Amino acid sequence: MSYERGERQRAPTHPGYVVRAELEELGMSITEAAGRLGVARPTLSQVVNENRSVSPEMALRLGRLFGNGTAVWMNMQAAYDRWAVEHDAVALREARRVEPVHAG
Repeated sequence: MSYERGERQRAPTHPGYVVRAELEELGMSITEAAGRLGVARPTLSQVVNENRSVSPEMALRLGRLFGNGTAVWMNMQAAYDRWAVEHDAVALREARRVEPVHAG
């Protein structure tokens, strides 16, 4: 696969990594953060352990908790997801089967 100028060769940081770092900096446990967010502890744990995506609803809650807004979390997740799919051999093979629509 050829890389366009400036395209990332490594995956962007998963938002769960950032949540984990923020919680550590604040000295807040996953259990406490889950309670503040109004989500189940296993749900937040899956995000923090990078086994679950940040949903729009979770992004809204994280943005409120950390005071940095929803867009930060949504953009982080979108960048991570985009990179992952563009580096997934099966997804790329399937996408190549799609016939483009040509204007004209």
